[in-house]
Amino acid sequence: MARGVRRRAAVGAGLVGALVFVEFVSGVLQGYYTPLQTDIARHLGVGDADLNWLEAAQLLVSALAVPALSKLGDLWGHQRVLLWSSVVVAVANWGIAFSSDFVVYLIFWAIQGVFTVWLPLEVALIFLRSRGLADRSSATRRATGVIVAALQAGAIAGALGAGLAAAFLEPLWAQLAVPAALSVLVVAVIHWGVEAEHERRGGVLDGPGLLLVSAALLCVVGGLSLVRMVGIASWWPWVVLAAGLVLLVPFIRFELRAPDPLIDVRVMTKPAMWPVQATAMLFGVSILGAQIPLTTFARTDPAEHGFGLGLTASQLSPIVGGYVLSMLIGALLFARVTAVLTPRLCLIVAAVVVAIGYGGLVPFHDSVLQLLACMVVAGLGSGALVAALPATAASAAPENRTGVATGLTNSAKTIGGSVASCVFGVALAAGATGTAASLRGYYTVWLICAGTAVMAAVLLTFVPRLAFADPARFEEVAP
Repeated sequence: MARGVRRRAAVGAGLVGALVFVEFVSGVLQGYYTPLQTDIARHLGVGDADLNWLEAAQLLVSALAVPALSKLGDLWGHQRVLLWSSVVVAVANWGIAFSSDFVVYLIFWAIQGVFTVWLPLEVALIFLRSRGLADRSSATRRATGVIVAALQAGAIAGALGAGLAAAFLEPLWAQLAVPAALSVLVVAVIHWGVEAEHERRGGVLDGPGLLLVSAALLCVVGGLSLVRMVGIASWWPWVVLAAGLVLLVPFIRFELRAPDPLIDVRVMTKPAMWPVQATAMLFGVSILGAQIPLTTFARTDPAEHGFGLGLTASQLSPIVGGYVLSMLIGALLFARVTAVLTPRLCLIVAAVVVAIGYGGLVPFHDSVLQLLACMVVAGLGSGALVAALPATAASAAPENRTGVATGLTNSAKTIGGSVASCVFGVALAAGATGTAASLRGYYTVWLICAGTAVMAAVLLTFVPRLAFADPARFEEVAP
């Protein structure tokens, strides 16, 4: 009993305390640049629609890096991989701050996407550190809710801080140096604040599997990029896209035979696992792919283009802050609601709430209040899903594959976001006038986000009713 109390205290006060700061800065990185995107586009000499390719490149790097780094976390230690990934992110952030060329900025922006592995590694650390607790799954969900709340708080601080920086710091590089400096502090906190506790396990990194899945992802995203470059009527993009899908067949076959696969296909096909991973991919469409379209719509001048809100970076910051605040609330509520309802039902409700929020933008987008109301609704469901997906994946995975399972939720999410960014880039560019995207393109973005959320809710109904619940609670509920 005393040992369980000591372990709970160690998880809550020590590990989670340090990870709260890490996720806070992660949130700053996700919220800070958003209000400045239009200014960055003008600085780099590109249009609004071109910003989607920045997002697509970063999400692609995330999708490629997270499986490998998550696996290395299981093999070498999650703290060690967390530390070195933070070093890479710090270097990329300083590169972003001083980039003036679009290609250079694109490279550093893509490399910055490595920070998406932080949350999966943190959840794996928490799950492994809580070994021995009777309510291990619930304890993981509670701790995950706390660090995700810190992430959302950081995003709020980042969005508001960007508005202040835009008002008081004149050179753009000075504004972009703020998150770069914070990322250096993350390296120090992980080095001195997160204990390098790890039981080394046997196994190696699945190089051939990583190569196959990387080639498949490159073909898929490359095919979507070609659609925009050469047009939808050309057959080349579809050949490249089909090649990416075909490459998944040898990848799956190889993983089934591999003694230590990069992605354990058998585990991922379990009834409690595959709907969660599919939901993560569908969720990535809205949480990652729709960020830039929302901000560029809000900053589009209605007097010139007939739609948009014509907001400045400073005026947009509170709206982004309100959206992220609703995500924070959703993340904190998830762990509490699962104490009353089953985790599966909470996931379904969260997906439905996201669909309502984005679907509402189609008729209601003519004022700041309408846009904010729809974003707050979508944010409540999004926050719950951000906290829920890695925690539920950890609960459903074997002990030695928690890093891979939680990392795969982020990989699936970034794949969905990467594909969505390419599709949204094509949709927004169709009928664009000058640097502004088309209103029809924005309608397409919102409808796709709502539709994928509905699909996720349907897929989650295939999860066993008492999946992800603690054994003690299962005994109480089961007949």
